[in-house]
Amino acid sequence: MTPVVGVVGPADLVPGVAESVSEVSGLEAITLPYSHESETPDLVRENAASVDAWLFTGIVPYTLAKGTTSRPAAFVDYTRETVLRSWVRLAREGRDVARTSIDTVGIPELREIADAVGLPADRPRSLPHRVDQRVSQLIDFHRNNPDDSWTAITCVSSVYEALREEIAIVRLVPSENAIRTAISRLTLTINSQVSEDSQVAVGLLAADDMTRAAPFLKAQATALAGTVALAETGEMLLVTTRGALAIASYQFSQPPLLRRLSEAGISANAGFGVGRTALEAEQLARRALNRARAHPGPTAVVSFRNDVDLALGLGAENSEAPGEQEAPALGTIATRVGVALQTLTRLRDLAHHHPDEPLTSRVVAEALDVQLRTARRMLQRLERGGYAERVGNEARESSGRPLTQYLLHL
Repeated sequence: MTPVVGVVGPADLVPGVAESVSEVSGLEAITLPYSHESETPDLVRENAASVDAWLFTGIVPYTLAKGTTSRPAAFVDYTRETVLRSWVRLAREGRDVARTSIDTVGIPELREIADAVGLPADRPRSLPHRVDQRVSQLIDFHRNNPDDSWTAITCVSSVYEALREEIAIVRLVPSENAIRTAISRLTLTINSQVSEDSQVAVGLLAADDMTRAAPFLKAQATALAGTVALAETGEMLLVTTRGALAIASYQFSQPPLLRRLSEAGISANAGFGVGRTALEAEQLARRALNRARAHPGPTAVVSFRNDVDLALGLGAENSEAPGEQEAPALGTIATRVGVALQTLTRLRDLAHHHPDEPLTSRVVAEALDVQLRTARRMLQRLERGGYAERVGNEARESSGRPLTQYLLHL
């Protein structure tokens, strides 16, 4: 069955982007326009059942939708080409491109373009995107331009609508190349998730009363479309898929089954392994169970390839949706993802010192004085736990694989 992509953005951009989705990828697209960016979370929630993936026309609605969906998602970036096109248009109209204020575009990208065209070091004025940014801040930023000789350039439709009668303003529209790049990135993510979801997941359950625990595990196996057997070492063994396990554990944020066992007076630990083969998954599950046993109280641990483990303590499981829970302390995150508390503290400080730009493994490696491979593994562990988010790739002048950019949520 062809995956369905929900295209979310302003009413004048969505149809064109949706048409490109169908032409470029062969995926089915449905248009979900909004009148204001603030409508994005409701749009996503209301259409979650009919969409397999999301494509947002910019980073602002993409950010607003975070936490409302676990589906693959991507956004159309406003690239150098888009900014240069707006400057060419202004120059033709006799406007000074040095006297411009630009929102949303990242500082490194903007500085590179400005240097290329010979603009002064302090021009243009810029306000890059931040996760906690409000539209009112963007509006105030442009209103603070020194005089009428300045032109505002915005990536946000509601900012344009608010200021179009008040000051000189240009609204950036993503280029066709940027749209195609976003579609390609989303298609890769969809294909990757399909491949990941079909990976084998093996669970090992050790309880103080295995006889009483058995019916609970069999019921869980039915819900996961899996099978149950007795391991040679005495634990109960559950075989299912990564996708089913992800759903049951709220994207690996809550331990399945343990609360029900605890309420029945059964103390248990569980280890889950996710691998390419059943043998690899069982080996990872054994590692996960050993780690779970080292924790106080009922605990589940999920082990992935590349030494990535997630600890899911019983205290994390409750009736609230994961997005409604209070943000966990660094100590909880350290326990869950297997990164030292001191390291997480330094990572959080690093993120605070770079509020306007994502971090790469190279930046982390230099700041923490560790190898690039170690930094990459840290970021992967945080991403698995939901504490780091991929937002793009770093543009590199030299050849080689571009570094992934992350936003940290610590």
